[in-house]
Amino acid sequence: MNIKRTAFGFLTVASLIGAAMLLPNVGKAQDAKVKTAMELLESKANKLGPPKIDGTDTVAGKQVPAIYFGSTKMNNHFDLVDEVVKEAQGTATIFVKNGEEYVRVATNVKKDDGSRAVGTVLDPKGKAIESIKQGEAFYGEVDILGKPYITGYKPIHDASKSVIGIYYVGYMK
Repeated sequence: MNIKRTAFGFLTVASLIGAAMLLPNVGKAQDAKVKTAMELLESKANKLGPPKIDGTDTVAGKQVPAIYFGSTKMNNHFDLVDEVVKEAQGTATIFVKNGEEYVRVATNVKKDDGSRAVGTVLDPKGKAIESIKQGEAFYGEVDILGKPYITGYKPIHDASKSVIGIYYVGYMK
């Protein structure tokens, strides 16, 4: 009886150690997935042309700057983000800078009612915004509309190197 209990205890501890050793690799795999999806989003956007702001547009009832890649307006245009998700799964978004906030103008992130979360803003107190304000990318876990995601956010710069928006990719945790 004691031998069985000892063997069971040993197997339990060994299983826990094995699982703990694998968990960091799961995180690394997610990080690699996010970086690959980000590269895909940027690559597809770059093929359309250089990013720029040209005029304004209405997105979910809000007047916001119109962000373009080449001659393709991103506001309310979902082909780019949907192509990325078709190839890499997860979610993708193009945000436009509107004053001090960043507004989702093209996204396949869904609200609770199942509709696209266009017109919603990047959490101004969230983890990603500080990196973006510094002109740097952010990779890590954040809550999006109340749900946990492993994410990447990267500033979109225009020809004068001003931040005009954000590329986003993420996977629900």
